[in-house]
Amino acid sequence: MAYTPKSQGFLRGNGDCRNTYFYKKSQVIYDLTFFFAHKYLVPKDRTIDQMIQAARSGKQNFVEGMADGVTSTEMQIKLMNVGKSSLLELREDYEDYLRTRNLTIWDSSHPRYASMVNYCKYHNELSHYQPFFQKWTAEEISNVALTLIHQTDKMMESYLSRLEDFFVKNGGIREAMVKARLNKKMGRSIK
Repeated sequence: MAYTPKSQGFLRGNGDCRNTYFYKKSQVIYDLTFFFAHKYLVPKDRTIDQMIQAARSGKQNFVEGMADGVTSTEMQIKLMNVGKSSLLELREDYEDYLRTRNLTIWDSSHPRYASMVNYCKYHNELSHYQPFFQKWTAEEISNVALTLIHQTDKMMESYLSRLEDFFVKNGGIREAMVKARLNKKMGRSIK
C-alpha cells in the first residue's frame, strides 16, 4: 500500500490489507496448514501447534502491520517482517516433514512443478484451493504450501523495500505531523 497523503492530514491509507495478494496468500497458507497439520501429523505432535501458530503469525502480523502503518512506517516494517519470518519458519516445518518422510520437495525438474507454480501465482483466493484439500496427498499439500510461502516471501521482500524507500524519502509520523501542522498554519494542503 503506497503512501497516499490526504489534503489536510498526515495519516496514511486505511490500514486494511485484506485485498493485498500477500494477505490472501497468507490466508490460504493458514487454512491449508491447519488442514494439513490435523490430517497428516500425529495428534499429540507439538509440530501441529507450531505450524499452525507460524501460519497464523504470518497472516496476523500482516494485518497488524498494515493497521499500524496508518501512523507508523517503522512499526509496519517491523510487523511485516515478523509475519514474513513466521512464514519462513513454517517453510522449514514443511521441508522437514517432506525430508523426514522421504517425500519429494518439488523443484524445476519435477513434472508438476511448473504447473503448480503457475497455478499458485494466479490463484490467490482460498476458494481456489479448498476443493483440493481432501484430494491432495501430504506431498502435494506440502509442495503447494512451500510454493505459496515462497511467492508470499518474494512479495513481502518487494513490499518491505517500498516501505523502506518511502520512509527514507518521507520520514515517519512526526515529520508528517509537523509538515501537516505547518501547512495548515500557512493555509495550504499537504503536497
